[in-house]
Amino acid sequence: MGKYFGTDGFRGRANETLTATHAYKVGRFLGNYCQREGERARIVVGKDTRRSSYMLEYALAAGITASGADAYLLHVTTTPSVSFVVKSEGFDCGVMISASHNPYEDNGIKIIGRGGEKMEEDVLLRIEAHLDGRTLLPLATGDRIGRTVDYVAGRNRYLGYLLSLSRTSFRGMRVGLDCANGSAWATGKAVFDALGAEVHLTGADPDGVNINRDCGSTHPETLRFLVKERGLDIGFAFDGDADRCVCVDERGELADGDSILYLCAKHMKARGELEGDGVAVTVMSNSGLVRSLSREGISCAVTPVGDRFVYEEMLARGYSLGGEQSGHIIFRKYASTGDGILTALKVMETVLAAKCQLSVLTEGLTRFPQVVRSVRVNDQSVIGSERVRDAVNKAEQLLGEGRLLLRPSGTEPVVRILAECQSEEDCRAAVRIAEEAIVKEEGGTCAEL
Repeated sequence: MGKYFGTDGFRGRANETLTATHAYKVGRFLGNYCQREGERARIVVGKDTRRSSYMLEYALAAGITASGADAYLLHVTTTPSVSFVVKSEGFDCGVMISASHNPYEDNGIKIIGRGGEKMEEDVLLRIEAHLDGRTLLPLATGDRIGRTVDYVAGRNRYLGYLLSLSRTSFRGMRVGLDCANGSAWATGKAVFDALGAEVHLTGADPDGVNINRDCGSTHPETLRFLVKERGLDIGFAFDGDADRCVCVDERGELADGDSILYLCAKHMKARGELEGDGVAVTVMSNSGLVRSLSREGISCAVTPVGDRFVYEEMLARGYSLGGEQSGHIIFRKYASTGDGILTALKVMETVLAAKCQLSVLTEGLTRFPQVVRSVRVNDQSVIGSERVRDAVNKAEQLLGEGRLLLRPSGTEPVVRILAECQSEEDCRAAVRIAEEAIVKEEGGTCAEL
């Protein structure tokens, strides 16, 4: 990770660690970087529903046009839609303004390269150099100054693309959607309505400050209640920019990214669509997923956390499916990044093809008890301290043949702690040991687990 850009873009507290000035400078760099001889660069920009997204959108567009490129504004849309539009319509790059699953006070800038994939690391480092004032860029003048273009048509073409991928009607299915008061608010219902489902919504009333608040993929309890209360067949919860999806079955039970990978991998293998007979997963996935897929003749390649790493592994191994427990699922034939709505469509396809309920399709997935804790820190390097290393050794002895994972988040100032073994009680105790050491090292006190 660089100084500003983590595993999922430049993310920070709006107007504190991520300001309109930062956005303007990013726009200035991209507008200059994307210029080609004799052609004006075109850069497409999307945003989520955070109040600060408008500020950052206009600052970014100002920087792009000041460098002589044109900024095409998709307005409120999803991260995968920006990726789709960049790749399918020949844009020079794309930018999504979103902090994904973070609270509304945060925001972020994600940059997408010409192929619809996350921008290369070396380019991000050059952007960071410009942000720090280590490079000077010329300003466009006269008729070389760029313009902004209202490009909601691009978002509509993305919706048309999603609809074209569905192999069956959803008529007769009662579906719950939790749009996280975010980007899916503008797209999710439209897609499911068009495919004939009876749609029940929650998290679909964004006001600029309620994105991800007690809703969406990080708070699926709202959707679980909706599905049970109304007797729905299935439910899907997205995050703020709709690149994640988790499911709720007809009983109101959660099916996370591991469950989605399991049922979709089996379905795709049966249809001859699982290239390489393997799936790319991350270190956060439950070890039971690896064992369960192995029983089906499906191998797993394990990567660091981040859909960038998952996608790179998929390319290297020729896999068509990969993803994260959090709900970032990549279907490489159709997208180069996680796409929550696409994932929901693929799960629906699997359920309808099997002619049974979601709960039945996940019965064969073995899960080991797993406890995950996020500890807010001032300095993520705290995990390398002697106190924390000693605590990790103690916790690992408690877990026996299980595992303990500590990693700095690439999207928030936190350290993630994961413990997995045969006993949930031992998992909690191990996490507690590691958390106490981290908090004490930073001079704080520990909350109850």
